[in-house]
Amino acid sequence: WLPGSQEKERMIENPDYHPGSLLARMVNATLGQRLFIHVCLLILWRTESSSVDITIVEDALAKGAVCSDGSPSAYQYAKGVGEGINNWLVHLEGGAWCESVERCTYRAGKHVGSSKYMTGLNFTGILNNKKKFNPDFYNWNRILVRYCDGSSFTGDVEEVDPALLTGCSAGGLATILHCDNFRNLLPSSTKVKCVSDAGYFIHA
Repeated sequence: WLPGSQEKERMIENPDYHPGSLLARMVNATLGQRLFIHVCLLILWRTESSSVDITIVEDALAKGAVCSDGSPSAYQYAKGVGEGINNWLVHLEGGAWCESVERCTYRAGKHVGSSKYMTGLNFTGILNNKKKFNPDFYNWNRILVRYCDGSSFTGDVEEVDPALLTGCSAGGLATILHCDNFRNLLPSSTKVKCVSDAGYFIHA
């Protein structure tokens, strides 16, 4: 970068002036603006989401429903209210796959491979409990099945009508793979739908 005529004149008039300082101030201002926007979005996200406690499945070990490290599986549950008291939405958390022993071992030391490292996730989007952000499902019973095995999973419930199985990324693919099994777990009279979000993997 070379200074233009105006910058050269300012450098002559003011020996302490350097065009690089202006550029530095512009960069700092841009970074500051981005940080401010990021903080505002984070605050807005927390405002528009609901905090839900995490639950460890007590008999998971006996049933083999465990994470990569052998710890019991976990879920988060928000109880339905009003007209949605008998409606259920089960959402499978995404988190990619582990394709090797080394990768799965690495993930076993994190929340994607062990319930020991999990913390409760805020319910946003289709899991949100606010009508203005989630008008169709805000008052349903909403379950987020936490992802920790590097593959796929599903659950079992009774007395449900209707039931909706959803998932994103690896959870979205699990939604496709287990939709029929999910249907078979419920009475034939129950209305069941499966929604896969970004769950179609293309082999390049």
